[in-house]
Amino acid sequence: MSIKTVRRLAADIMKVGESRIWIDPARIGEVEDAVTRADVRRLIKSGVIRERPPSTPSRGRVRKRSGGRGPGSRKGAKGARMTVTWVEKVRAQRRLLKQLRDKGVVSRRLYRRLYLMVKGGAFSSRRVLMNYVASLKERGEAA
Repeated sequence: MSIKTVRRLAADIMKVGESRIWIDPARIGEVEDAVTRADVRRLIKSGVIRERPPSTPSRGRVRKRSGGRGPGSRKGAKGARMTVTWVEKVRAQRRLLKQLRDKGVVSRRLYRRLYLMVKGGAFSSRRVLMNYVASLKERGEAA
């Protein structure tokens, strides 16, 4: 019987996958002489055919990945989490606008216009808002 067939039968008898069957390379002649399942069982009992230990999945990728980002650490759906970041940005921009208005950098009318632009998501950050106000000042439209 071919070694492939013996491996398949041994896997079936031992209730493991074919990749976990080890056949002694020094005694391949005996393995090829096996004809029945009983012969394969005898080879298993004598130690010519053995079961390899199960291979565990590599932990390398897990170690490489930074922790604390799994679904268990997330609170809220993706949309809700994005809303939280948007709220934080808008609040920061509104605080900046109030400071600029109180210092007299922007007029009340311009403050209102910028406030509505912030609400509409025109600025991605405080820096972008400040750049916009600076460009308005250069053109002479601020204050």
